[in-house]
Amino acid sequence: MDGLSASQEDYLEVIFHLSRNKRQARAKDIAQALKVSRASVTEALRGLSKRELINYAPYEAVSLTTRGRKAALDVVQRHQALKNFFIRILAVDEELADQGACRVEHAAPPEIIKRLTALGLFLEKKDKTLLAEFTGSLSLTDDKRL
Repeated sequence: MDGLSASQEDYLEVIFHLSRNKRQARAKDIAQALKVSRASVTEALRGLSKRELINYAPYEAVSLTTRGRKAALDVVQRHQALKNFFIRILAVDEELADQGACRVEHAAPPEIIKRLTALGLFLEKKDKTLLAEFTGSLSLTDDKRL
């Protein structure tokens, strides 16, 4: 969604996951997930509520509005596409892939993420050996051709 900061996108992403996993998102859980203070969460929730992205009342569970759910799904999908690319194509471990995806999801234009995803699918279907050589996951002893 246009006009959201990386921080606001992170809040929507966390609310989405908490709502799905715990059936509700509470300020204290959001603070814990993002490693921020409860006061920071309250301020962010007020801003997201003013933008009609969440339903928020102090001391109550937070829920996404239809607009908020759409924006959150966009962030979650970008994150997952990047994480998959980093793990499956670049052979990065899951924790590093998750950290990288979290940073890139906010900065890369959607078209770049879309093309990275398409490239990843192409490479996976095209040639597993080529993919392994590309990522450097084969050693010289693994393949006589090298």
